Formats: sequence, C-alpha cells, structure tokens
Amino acid sequence: MRTGRHYIDSLNDGRRVFIDGERVANVAAHPAFEGIARTVGSLYDYAADPANGMIFHSPHTDGEANKVFMIPRSAAELQERRQAIARWANLTKGWVGRSPDHVGGFMAGFASSPGTFDKPDREHGRNVTAFYQKLLEESLYVSYVIIPPQIDRATTAHAWKEELLQVGVLEEREGGFVVRGSQMLGTSTSVSDYLFVSCIKPLAPADERYALSFVLPVNTHGLKIYCRRPYAPGQPSQFDYPLSTRFDESDALIVFDDVFVPWENTFVYRDVEKLRNQFFDTAAHLLGNHQSQVRLIAKMKFIAGVARKIAQVNGIDVIPSVQEKLGEMASLAAIVEGMVIAAEAACSIDKHGVAKPNARFMYGSMGLQAEIYPRAISILRELAGGGVIQLPSSYKELTNPETRPDFERYLQSPRAPYDERIKLFKLAWDMIGSEFAGRHTQYEMFYAGAPFISRGYAYRNYGYDEAVGSVDEFLASYGLPGPAAKTDK
Repeated sequence: MRTGRHYIDSLNDGRRVFIDGERVANVAAHPAFEGIARTVGSLYDYAADPANGMIFHSPHTDGEANKVFMIPRSAAELQERRQAIARWANLTKGWVGRSPDHVGGFMAGFASSPGTFDKPDREHGRNVTAFYQKLLEESLYVSYVIIPPQIDRATTAHAWKEELLQVGVLEEREGGFVVRGSQMLGTSTSVSDYLFVSCIKPLAPADERYALSFVLPVNTHGLKIYCRRPYAPGQPSQFDYPLSTRFDESDALIVFDDVFVPWENTFVYRDVEKLRNQFFDTAAHLLGNHQSQVRLIAKMKFIAGVARKIAQVNGIDVIPSVQEKLGEMASLAAIVEGMVIAAEAACSIDKHGVAKPNARFMYGSMGLQAEIYPRAISILRELAGGGVIQLPSSYKELTNPETRPDFERYLQSPRAPYDERIKLFKLAWDMIGSEFAGRHTQYEMFYAGAPFISRGYAYRNYGYDEAVGSVDEFLASYGLPGPAAKTDK
C-alpha cells in the first residue's frame, strides 16, 4: 500500500505545471499545491494502516489493494466499497471532489468489461486490464479531462474553424500516435500520477479523429497544465481559511503539444461508438458517480453540522423559523444519503458480474445536485448572517496583546469561547463567501455536466415504462358511465 511520503515525493518528476506565467519547479513544495498534496498524502497514509479497514485482497493482482478501487461483485462488496470511500470522504469532509477514488471508479468499471474496448484489428481491452492492475498495485492517483474546450458549444470539433482545438489525432507513428489540442477541466491533474483523456460529450461520426480514450503519466513530454488562480497562496493561516489552505484541488486547461501516446496506453482509438460505450455499456459511469455521491453525503452532513452549530452558538436554535431552516437542511442532506443507500440496497449484478448501484436512485440524486447544494449553502448563509463578515482580518489580531481584549469582549458568546466562535465563523465564510467557496458552488452545480445533462441521466434511467404502465392500468379500470352513445352515420 502506498504511503503519503511516497506520493508526495513522486510529484517532483518534471511535470509542466504553469501558474502566473511561470513553470512550477516542484509542485509539492509550491504554495498553490502544498496543502492539497499533504491532504492526499494523508489519505494514502490512512488507507495504508490496516486498522482503518481499507485494504482488500485483489483477485486481479493476487495482492493487497485499496478497497476504493475494487470491482464490487456482490451487494456486500458494494457496501464495503462505499464504506471505504466514505472513510476517505470524511477525512476531507467531502471538500476534495476528485480524490483518487473518483477516476479510480471509472477505471474499475472499464476493467470489469475489457471486451467493450476490443475491435477486430485492435484488442484494447488488454490495455484496460493492464492499467487497472497497475492502478491497484501502485495505488495510482488518476485524474481526467473528458470535456472539450468551450470553443463553440453549439457544434462539435469537426465543425470548428480550426482543426485540433479539441485533443485529437495528428498522425500515427511506430508504436502509437501523436495528439494535439486541449481538453478541460483538469481538476487535480497538477497533483495526480496519471491523466485519463477522453470525451464524454456525444460526438458526431465526423469527429472520429477526436474519439479517443487513453492514459498518460502527468509528466509526459508535451503535456502542459495551465492552472486557474489558486486559492491557498496568500492566506494568513489555516485558522483563517481552513478549507482553502488544505483542499484546493486546482483546475486546469490541459494542452497537448504533439504528445505521443503508445498503443499500450490506448483504450479507444478513432471510434465514436466505443467512446460512448466505455462509459455506459460498462459499470464505469455508475461506479465513478457512486463515489461522487458518497463524497457528497459527507459534505452535506458537514454543511448541516456547521449550520446547526452556528444556530447554537448564536442562541437562535430555539426560534421556530430557524428550526424550519435547519429542518430543510436536514431534508436536503437526508435525500442525498438516502438515495445512495437505496441505490446500494437495490443494486443488480450485470452481465459482467458487477454489482451496480441502482441507476434510478443514483441518477435521481445527481439530477437534483445542482439545486440541493446551492440551497444548502443559501440556508447556511442566512443562518450565519453578518457574523461571517464582522470578523478579525486574521488570527494575528487574536494573538496581539493590544487587540485581543477587544475581540474577547465584543465577539464573545455565552455558548462558546470567543476564539472558538471566530474560528467557526471563519470556517463558514470559507464555505459560503471565499473564492474557494464560490468555486465549490459552481463545481457542485456542474459536477456531472450541465444540469440538463444530469437530469437527462435521471430521465433515461428512472424506468418510466413502470410509471406510465401504472397510469394505463388505472385508466383501464373505469370508463364512460352508462351505455356508449351511438353515432349517426
């Protein structure tokens, strides 16, 4: 099992990460990534400790591996997988959205059906199996870019004025092919080991050169990572910004400057149909998003807990209108948790022997995510009121003998020491008002794509035949009263 030290040391590998127009010399030591690197390292250390119950014996490697990467073959194994994911999510309170178990779930789904990737002239399924084994053996952190750049969202890449803006095939060479272009949204790519490159957006037959699926080490020659503005640098302390300083994953535009892809790293090559099938004819999309919803449970519980604690500290939890808000928050959190448990309880074994979460409940929850999360943040904002604004500029005003007495006197609460009250409200601000907070609201709203995309999954997987059948059955149980009227001819 991989340790945190091994992971952090591995990041100093020559990868090309850029911030503020400059290349980052050592990612793990840079202020923009130091916090998230330490956080991910702590996840690996936690998983490596046998006392934490995250190790299983993998039949794919005949050795130990992390349960978050398992292919569940029964309802019991699906539950074990969920519990392992929940342990990691609880360490970050759900604020690290693309931790190693997210794309790891997609890889497990791919490996459960290697035949999906085979063609008469190319047996890519063995590449999928080999990479999954590598992931298990080395506890790899894989990130992904599966969305085209927003050049023209009304069309697909073949219709754009310039070729190879989306990552696509430039040419074939001995042993593989060369790609050029870009892809988004590389969350955590700067601190991951491998990058999975593909496209989940439906492509047209004319987009064949862009219908690709492959993996590459993040330090591959020609691969460039352009990060958005980081939120950790410049913050005075963890006390002041406890989330920004530790959990900022960084998102990035990934540019492929004539990057060579070996055939052995290739899952799909110039095949629009198989590009789609990899996600939805395997368990990949369900297993990957099962992880995302388990993570969201931890995050919603945390938001609800902060809201409740603020109401207690402010002494407003006895007010009926506040209890109503807290009741709504409880309902939102319970919906996410209940749908995940329902999806697990109603799981089915597919033709490849994989225990798949029930799609009706999984996608039902995802379809509401763009409403549930912003509403929870809005409730927290209401309950916090001006308390998240009337705070000291930094912890230094609490350690300065000249200024501390004023905060002791004027920011006190009969239900919490003044410094603990300030600490709580600074946490709330990092959840609702900081740049980190704003990014997370946008992130959760578009986690599975635009809301119409995630609701489309819910629509297609609800099982409307059953619902319409119920209506038809009821309509057939009665008719017009009396004899039918005769029509003159």
